[in-house]
Amino acid sequence: MNIRIAFVSLGCDKNLVDSEVMLGIIDREGYIITNNEEEADVIIVNTCGFILDATQEGVENVISAGEYKKTGRCKALIVTGCMAQRYQNEIFDELPEVDAVVGTGDFEKIVYVIKEVLEGKKVRMVTDINHMINEELFENRRLSAPGHSAYLKIAEGCDSHCTYCVIPSLRGRYRSRKIESLVREAANLCRNGIKELVLVAQDTARYGIDIYGSYELPKLLKELSKIEELEWIRLLYCYPESITGELIEEIGENPKVCNYLDMPLQSGDNTTLKHMGRKGTRESLTELIRKLRGKVPGIVLRTTFITGFPGESEEHFENTLEFIKEMRFDKLGVFAYSPEEGTPAAKLPNQIDEEIKQLRKEKMLDLQKTISAGLLAKKVGKTYKVMVEGKLAEEAVYCARTYGDAAEIDGMVFFESDEDIVAGEIREIKVTGSSDYDLTGVLID
Repeated sequence: MNIRIAFVSLGCDKNLVDSEVMLGIIDREGYIITNNEEEADVIIVNTCGFILDATQEGVENVISAGEYKKTGRCKALIVTGCMAQRYQNEIFDELPEVDAVVGTGDFEKIVYVIKEVLEGKKVRMVTDINHMINEELFENRRLSAPGHSAYLKIAEGCDSHCTYCVIPSLRGRYRSRKIESLVREAANLCRNGIKELVLVAQDTARYGIDIYGSYELPKLLKELSKIEELEWIRLLYCYPESITGELIEEIGENPKVCNYLDMPLQSGDNTTLKHMGRKGTRESLTELIRKLRGKVPGIVLRTTFITGFPGESEEHFENTLEFIKEMRFDKLGVFAYSPEEGTPAAKLPNQIDEEIKQLRKEKMLDLQKTISAGLLAKKVGKTYKVMVEGKLAEEAVYCARTYGDAAEIDGMVFFESDEDIVAGEIREIKVTGSSDYDLTGVLID
């Protein structure tokens, strides 16, 4: 089969896993996968539709891919993912170059869709968002890039229904995957060179409640840690209300689980949290953070906040700033609120001007820069095991990550060495310097 397929993956890491599952399906069917859109017979754009900026990025990529129908050999253009799910009708109306839309619960049918569009048919494959994709397909996913770190998507959908979020309407209810399937997928990845698994879901800590009747992330971590080749397990997107004492204990005691926790909080003001539909309070969040730090010494906490949520007064915003100053998070990301069509928050009164949202975002980031610089300065003189990421071009400088740094979103450690060190190796460094977000060090033999 000489049909060439090009793939563009946008959005979050969970969407990237979906892209890699589709790549695995396409590869096993005998299609040729290419990174060159100009030589592709079919181009697939797997989109995000979480916020307006992501949708705009998706539209721009679809339009760009559509140009290859005129200048390349492209015969068909397929749009998959959240934007396809959310705007299935509008895509066909406003983007005539698109030949098929495939919803978030239907990507396992991608080969059928490819065959249909190559016959000149228009296809709308958007059915049940609560459909559970065949788990065996995940076990044969094809990674989109070489490396030693990979995401493991342990569940789909969300039951939280935060007032600002469209995910439940795009991805359906929360559906955990079975432990056995996840372990098989993880083992396959590790046999092929993966050293670090990053567990993701809309709420990773909620894992298992729907199929086992209890939170089973600790059990999953125990099973994954039995994989001999696996060095690190990292947890992203753990909602605070789902974090149990058993999970905290597992993080602290399991040597393969990084003492690192990504915990989206969104606000430190009780009124704003209530309007967001979040279940915690500033007081309960403070108690949890202190418990985490008490039970897991050295734990690195990452979180995210939203500025300019409807009704957020200056007092509410200052409350969140005070919360950040008090908690001193190691890592912190900030999003300006985006009113999304169909969400309760978009209909709330007292919407905030965009300029104010951005000013608050900048103020929060400036505060975090100061906090981060202070925390990193305290690491000077200490030794850490690091996972080597690679070597800077034309320099004898390597970049690496400590257990407290997730790939692509956190800082790096830079050190010089004349050795030929392979990416993915675990080495030990002594920290000799720090900046706002990164460290420098020397290699310890």
